[in-house]
Order: sequence, then C-alpha cells, then structure tokens
Amino acid sequence: MKKFNTKKGILAGLVAGAIFLSFSFQSKFFEVAKQIEIYNTLFKELNMYYVDEINPAEFTNKAIKNTLKELDPYTNFYNEQDVEDAKIRREGEYAGIGIGVYYTKNGIQINEVYKGYAADKAGLKAGDVIVSADGQALKNMEREQLSMFLKGTPDTKIAIEIERQGKIIKKEVIREQVEINPVPFYEMIDPETGYISLTQFNEKASSEVKKAYRELKKKGMTKLVFDLRSNPGGSLQEAINISNFFIPKGKVIVTTKAKIKKWSNTYKTTNDPLDLEIPVVVLVNGRSASASEIVSGSLQDYDRAVIMGQRSFGKGLVQRYRTLTYGTQLKLTISKYYTPSGRCIQELDYTNRDDKTGKVPKFSDKGINVFKTENGREVFDGGGVLPDVVLETSNKTEATEVLVDSKAIFNFAIDYFYKNPKIATVENYQFSNTDFKNFTNYLVLDTTFVTKQERLFETAFLSAENNGISKEYQKIKEKLFEDKIAQISKNEDILRVLLEEEILEKYYYKEGVYQHHLKNDATIKEAVKLLKNQDKYKQVLSGK
Repeated sequence: MKKFNTKKGILAGLVAGAIFLSFSFQSKFFEVAKQIEIYNTLFKELNMYYVDEINPAEFTNKAIKNTLKELDPYTNFYNEQDVEDAKIRREGEYAGIGIGVYYTKNGIQINEVYKGYAADKAGLKAGDVIVSADGQALKNMEREQLSMFLKGTPDTKIAIEIERQGKIIKKEVIREQVEINPVPFYEMIDPETGYISLTQFNEKASSEVKKAYRELKKKGMTKLVFDLRSNPGGSLQEAINISNFFIPKGKVIVTTKAKIKKWSNTYKTTNDPLDLEIPVVVLVNGRSASASEIVSGSLQDYDRAVIMGQRSFGKGLVQRYRTLTYGTQLKLTISKYYTPSGRCIQELDYTNRDDKTGKVPKFSDKGINVFKTENGREVFDGGGVLPDVVLETSNKTEATEVLVDSKAIFNFAIDYFYKNPKIATVENYQFSNTDFKNFTNYLVLDTTFVTKQERLFETAFLSAENNGISKEYQKIKEKLFEDKIAQISKNEDILRVLLEEEILEKYYYKEGVYQHHLKNDATIKEAVKLLKNQDKYKQVLSGK
C-alpha cells in the first residue's frame, strides 16, 4: 500500500510540476505578446494623430536602442548599415579607400590613413574632412548616411572635396579591396626575441598570428613577446585557436554557461600546438578585453606564459548575432565564460544595476574567489586578468578618462603635424616636456575636452536670468580649466605615451608607432628583460 501511495505521490508531483511549468511558460508568453501589442497600438496612434510627421525607422531605432541600454553595453540592435559595418569588422575586408574616420556635422573626418591604399596614394591626410562625395554635400548628414558614401564596388571612382586647414581640395579616388590585418606588425626585437602585435580577433586572427610566428622562427626567434594591449576582442573561436598554438591538444580553454542549454559548452583545443616550449610573455592592459582575456587567462591558468602589464578590462560575457527581419540583426549576450581554472573575469554586474542612479556594481564588491593554476599559483575572479608581473602606472583621474574619450589628443596631433613639417626619426622621436606644456596650452582652444563640472557650470550660467555675472563666470571658468589641467597632469606618464603614438602615426603611419615601440616602449623592455632571465621567468610560473 505504501509503495502504491509513494508512486501516486511522485506521479501527482510530476503532473503538478508539468502544469506549473506550462502555466509559467504561457504566462510569460502572454506577457511578451501583451507588451508587443501595446507598443504596436501606441505607434499606430502616434503615427496617425501626432501633429508633426514621424520618421518610423528613426523612431523605432531609438526606441529599441534605448530599451537595450537597460541591459549590458554589448547587447545591441543593428540596422542594415550597422550589419554591414559589423560584417567588415568580423571578416576584415571591404571595398573602400583605406581610411579610419570620425563622422561629424561637417562631413567625414579622416582619423587614420592606411599605408599603401587608395586614400594614401591620392595624398589624403589624417585631419582632412571630406565635405562632398560625387557632388553630394555631406554636411549635417546622419552617420548611417555618411558611412555609405565611401564604400562600393572595387575599381570604381569617387570624386571628393576635402577641407584641409581651411582650404578646399578636389581629389579623385579609386575604391579598392581593403584588408584589415589583425596582426599589423611583427618583427625581431633582438636576435633571439620576436614580437607580435594582435589588435583584434577577426576571422583572420589565428592564421595571421601563425604566419607571423613562423616567419619570426625562420629569423631565429627563441623567445616571444605577444602584445594584446588595447585589443578589444572578437571571435571566441579565434581566441581558442590562438591559445591552442601554445597549449596541448585536448585541453579545456574556456567554458560557457548560458540560459539556453545548447549554448553552454566546454571548448577544448583540437589541433596540435605550434610550440609547447618557447618562453612567452603576453602583454595586457586595461583595454585588453573579451577574447584577449580568454587567451591571456588560459595561458596563465596552464602556466604557459607570463602575463605582464596592467589588469585587463574584465569582460567575461559572450555575444552572438541573431538575424531579425528586413536585414537587421541583434547582437545579444548569451552566456558568461570561465577560464580553465574555473574563474569568470567579468567585472561589472549589469543585472544588479541601481535603478535610481544607474550605477553598475562590481562583482568584486561582494568579495573575490581564489582559483589555482596548473602549478598551484593563486589567481582570482571578479575583475579581469591580473598579470603575473604588474607594471604600475598612475591611476587615471576622472578628467583624464574624459580627455582620452574626447578628440583632443587627435586634434592636437593634427595641429602639431602642420606646425612641424619634420620630426626626429621613428626610433629617436620623444615627446618632450615642452611638448606636454604646449599640449596643456592647446586645450584652452579645444572644444571637445569638457569635464562634467564645466558642462554643468556652463548650463547653469546660460540658464541664469541675470547675466550680469560675466566677470565672475569667466573667473570660475578659468579656475575649472586650471583644475582639470592639474588633474590630467597627474597622469602625464599615460598621456605622454598616447600623445607620442598619435603624433608618430601622422608622420610614419601605424607601422612607425610599432617600430618606435620596439626600441622605446617601457613594457616591451621589461618583457625582454624577463625573457633573458630564464631563472626569473621560470620562478614566476612556478609560483615559488
């Protein structure tokens, strides 16, 4: 009798559970359908009766993007043009004229000219503003419109007008296939030590790293500096492939955990490695993210390389593209990833964002967990990959963060370029104390570097009814400027490097920046020093 009752109880429990799950699913589905219907009816009413005309595409685009802002910054909606741009970033090829750009109200401003491509051959320079294309003025156009003008079929001509230092110049440029090489530079630092820079994880990343590695081996490389600084990431599979170059076949590189079971996976190395013995130092900094952290984290967990630099960004989230209607796409966060030791390096907890302030807490606020590498060294979760050898820099002030995100450094470099027709050679150029002073003086004129305090004060002044306080306003404005200069001067070590790089690029292209680094970069020097001291190198990896 007891057995019968037990079975009945289990059966009843299963039925009740199934009913609950069915009800829960139906309830959630109904709520989704309800909210979609509310939006549809609202949009119809607005479109029909609102006093002015509504642009349906723009209205919906803004509505979707504002909705997604409540999630994490990696979950994004892409319209048709955005989809094309994302495809270029992933595949690393497009037909254009070979430039990096800013989209401005005046037109398309060139921020970088790629060496040897159409724009370079036509004599275009960083700082030039393309103000018309094939007779079409570009002023006050939306970003989506501007991005369409320069791309097109290879071998087609485009007539452009550029504004350079107040003058209008006409040019004719022929579009061509442009390849974005994720390994823009590799070279021997000395007879034994090779250097490879990887700037993004597009679909060519692992093949280009392998190519660079093999060519450096032919030149006698027995030690490697692998530079992932400021690499924002990209393809998960490419990160696994590159880790596999230095880690044996069959080893776990990363584990993903998702809400959908099929997206929860364990990824292992599947190929024979390139080299299991060569000493490697991997360079990272606060802008090394995502796939960069998968590579550095796995090499650290297997004690296969010494990680050097500053703590990485802390992006432990995986995204996937989902196709939507009418050529649009959704890139959404589908899972968290974990390094071989089991740690998640995600720093910011977007799920628990403060509803009132919008502030996003850090996982480390609740405490960090300790994990062990293969050799038993302690590593930690909750905020990026902490290097084995930390190279200290000054802590960025809030004003410096604003400055770096503005165009002020770029604008100064353009001004510097036209005031100084020639500079020292790539290896010998140094951004001097006088240059830094000139930079801070230049910021008086620059309108892009505005701190929060300056913006709030100007808004308050403009909204004041009594404008008889102009003298006081000017004094306070000058004081706010002095304060922000004092704040950024605390980070002169960081800013001098950024300014030096920006200026060198204007004279010697990106290639010149890397050539300068080989002889002058303090972090590369430390990496070479460690690789030459193999006892110290092995000691770091053993944890003793």
